[in-house]
Amino acid sequence: MMDPCYSAQDVLRCALCETAVVQMHCDTCLVNLCTTCVGKHMISDESKDHKVVKYQVKKSTPLYPECTTHSKEQCTMYCNQCDIPVCDTCIASHQHLGHKFLTILQIQDEKKNKIIKEHTELKETIFPTYQDIASDVQNRISQLEKEYGDLSTAITKHGEDWHREIDKLVKKLKAEVDEMKNTQIQTLQKHMDEINKTMSDIKEEINAFEIAINFNDLSKLFRVKFNVDRYKKLPQKIVPSAPKFMPGKNQEKEFHDTFGALTLSSLTSDEQSYSMKFSPPEPEIVTTVDTWYDYLYNVACLSDEEIWTSGDENIMKLFSINQGSRLRSITTKSGYPPSNIAVTKSGALIYTDLNVRTVNIVKKKKIEEVIRLRNWRPNGVCSASSGDLLVIMYSDDVTQTKVVRYSGSTKKQTIQFDDKGKPLYSSGGYYDRYITENRNLDICVSDHRAKSVVVVNQAGKLRFRYSGHTPALKIKPISPRGITTDSQSHILTADCDNDCVHVIDQDGQFLCYIDCGLRNPWGLCIDTNDNLFVAEWRNKKVKKIIYLK
Repeated sequence: MMDPCYSAQDVLRCALCETAVVQMHCDTCLVNLCTTCVGKHMISDESKDHKVVKYQVKKSTPLYPECTTHSKEQCTMYCNQCDIPVCDTCIASHQHLGHKFLTILQIQDEKKNKIIKEHTELKETIFPTYQDIASDVQNRISQLEKEYGDLSTAITKHGEDWHREIDKLVKKLKAEVDEMKNTQIQTLQKHMDEINKTMSDIKEEINAFEIAINFNDLSKLFRVKFNVDRYKKLPQKIVPSAPKFMPGKNQEKEFHDTFGALTLSSLTSDEQSYSMKFSPPEPEIVTTVDTWYDYLYNVACLSDEEIWTSGDENIMKLFSINQGSRLRSITTKSGYPPSNIAVTKSGALIYTDLNVRTVNIVKKKKIEEVIRLRNWRPNGVCSASSGDLLVIMYSDDVTQTKVVRYSGSTKKQTIQFDDKGKPLYSSGGYYDRYITENRNLDICVSDHRAKSVVVVNQAGKLRFRYSGHTPALKIKPISPRGITTDSQSHILTADCDNDCVHVIDQDGQFLCYIDCGLRNPWGLCIDTNDNLFVAEWRNKKVKKIIYLK
């Protein structure tokens, strides 16, 4: 066999002079050289240790990796503990003190053997297997294309028999659709005109206000009329419902019924669909009340000046917000700490006692038992706008959780499963679950074990679950505890592990975090002026926060 250096068909030339035949090779730079140019190449870059060998034994000199820590140093050793190549300077450093080393050449053989093994497996076993799979899939595609082609042909043939009558029916139905569409669009356009008129009036009011503010014309200032309140009543939301096409199923009927018919269209009003745009200011802590519990769990507003609290003791304490002083205390009937507290519209204090399975009310400083459960333990409680009590409870065997509505001591409603029969709430006792009712009568539960807020409508149908916001304020998952709602139907839940309160709208969309130096927020309540009260678990303090304009 002819030496490639002297092959007439493929003569290799020196990389420097480009004329002489190649006789040498630099394993460091991977270039071919003639004997004359070797010296010139050696001094071209003196920073390198050039390994020039005969062309026939090129690549015989190992190319050691450069050290990533020490520039221009070659790594001739390998650190077993760190699993990286290292140079002599690395070995001498404290970073690899006491580590075991192997030469790169020892590791090289090991790496090559592994590569050879995997190369053989890929080439001889895995790749041929994928070839067989690809062939099988291609055969299936071809078969499927034939079957679908036959199906299309059959449908086309059957369709040709139907088209003549169908064309007549389609024309009639499309005419009905156009008529329904025109009627609904006219209704919505009239609604739009009314809204545009209101917007125009608002712009005029804004302009009049700006003129009165910015000019010294007192006559214009005193001519201003204050009509803002009439614009706060938002228009009803007109919700159009397009008709649906209901294919007929009974082929024994006339052709029209067999093909299908349209359902009736509708226009409905939903007064609860709109809400004011949320524009939160920077939350501000305006008052702090020290409760002197070892651990504080719950807070409930008796009025704008007084709050009830409960913690790890069997005593519920009433505090003056402005003075920060305790007004009175009530000891639980059982002697156990209450699970949760709430206040009715009439100002009566309610509390749950899971140890004795009761829901109790305090009237004139006397405790009355309202509900006593069997096989269930009450957890969270709230007073609904109707005067009913909503209680979330779990079974004694901690396998079930449900919400029950009571009128007095009479059970009116049970909410436990969704439309598919799956539990709405997590199972397992000893996990805090709190409950409140929104202004739109939705029932909102903070499910700590499920790490979510579960919201159902008045009928108990699931509306949404909220499991935190991305990006999260902190790295920990949401840890919902207390829950409350404000006058704008916002839902607020305390995130104990992340030291903040989440604010979401009535449809579950995240609005903002209230994060103003809170520590382990647990219980929540809101007064009639939308001031937020936060009970801090370990800090034993209740903080009054302004978070709305």
